Amino acid sequence: MQNPNNKVAVRYPPSPTGNLHIGNIRTILFNYLFAKHAERLGTEASMIMRFEDTDKERSKAEYEQVALDTLDALGITFTDGPYRQSGRTNIYIQAIQKLIENNMAYEGEKSKDNSEDRVIRFKNPNKKITFTDAVRGNITIDTTDFGDFIIARSFNNPLYHLTVVVDDIDMGITHIIRGEDHITSTPRQILLIEALGSSIPQYAHLPLIIGSDKKKLGKRHGAVTYQEFEKVGYLPSAIINYLALLGWSEGNDREFYSMEELEKAFTLENVSKSPAMFSYEKLDSVNRHYLLQLPDTVYEQEVQKYLTKQIQIYLDTTNKAVRHTILHTIIKDRISKWGDVQNVCNTELSWLKNTNQLNKEKIAWKESSNEATKKHINNLITLLKTIPKNKWEQVTNREATFTIKNTIWEYAETIGRGEVLWPMRYSLTGEERSPDPFTVAFILGKEETIARLELAKSLL
Repeated sequence: MQNPNNKVAVRYPPSPTGNLHIGNIRTILFNYLFAKHAERLGTEASMIMRFEDTDKERSKAEYEQVALDTLDALGITFTDGPYRQSGRTNIYIQAIQKLIENNMAYEGEKSKDNSEDRVIRFKNPNKKITFTDAVRGNITIDTTDFGDFIIARSFNNPLYHLTVVVDDIDMGITHIIRGEDHITSTPRQILLIEALGSSIPQYAHLPLIIGSDKKKLGKRHGAVTYQEFEKVGYLPSAIINYLALLGWSEGNDREFYSMEELEKAFTLENVSKSPAMFSYEKLDSVNRHYLLQLPDTVYEQEVQKYLTKQIQIYLDTTNKAVRHTILHTIIKDRISKWGDVQNVCNTELSWLKNTNQLNKEKIAWKESSNEATKKHINNLITLLKTIPKNKWEQVTNREATFTIKNTIWEYAETIGRGEVLWPMRYSLTGEERSPDPFTVAFILGKEETIARLELAKSLL
């Protein structure tokens, strides 16, 4: 399985003990982009999926499937695997035996887990290790403080540092791209690589992803797994785009990249050394960009999954023009992700249910008297009644709102827009925050609009 030097091989080595953290996904993405970029330059590239499942108690097949489904949803592919360390024990035993035969490892005290077994320790040469990191330059660490470190609890129970090294050698991994929290592991692994007679791969340690409190991103900051981001309605293309910008930049202010564009542009030279701050507001902005690019048919198919039951019923009973206005003019204009849809339904569209619950004290504009407001509402009703029904309800939103606005605008300008339009909007919606009164009137239709204005007038 060894790869010749003219090939690039990277690995995705998640531990199947839980859902993939967004930091793990960013690391996998950078490995993928690095390999795909090399491939575009004519280098044969391998992307190897490997489950590091030596933690037998916590590793579960369901987490493996979640990881595979996550990568599939995000469009991140691999060329080999998935492999499982649990099925490769014989290879690790051979490596242990080789190290012991070459006097580079030995059996030590009895294992705490099984009194019949003895732990296997690596015989540390106690030297300084210097390696070149593609992100951070030369790094030197003195291994003396490590002592003779344990590489297996028994022959049949190898530990992480050994298994990862044996796998990387056997699978011909040329570039190890991972988080900076693995820097301190690298010297131990280099010692084992040298002891097993293999060449040192190129290392690249990525900056951590931190929250607004400048601490490592965790559940206290909000969603941290793909499933959580998916649940609140982020698009895979937006997640990929945003994650790529966490610690990497072409050196300009460009914000939006397709996967193909990332494959063309990505290099390790442009990865930052500084921690990358995760911003949910920025992710919202990126996601809205992609949401607005969806074809209308795809948008409508997806948005309906998040509508409240009340709004869905209303849409099923109204005409095509009103349906389009609600879905596109109102909802689309107010959301950044699908998870925002329900909030819009419960706030900016709550007036669609005819509850007739108006607060008499809120109908008038600021210091206007109830008597004056009642007069304005009555004049509005008179003006709106002059609009033929077919000019109101059998046309597009744009035509209808233009007609409604034109009919009352001169009166509103003469009296004062607030004096006239505020009572109109509040009377129609019962809400202090809602779409403009012309759009509301179009959606409600002529009869319902006039009925709600009559109700407000009667309250005054």
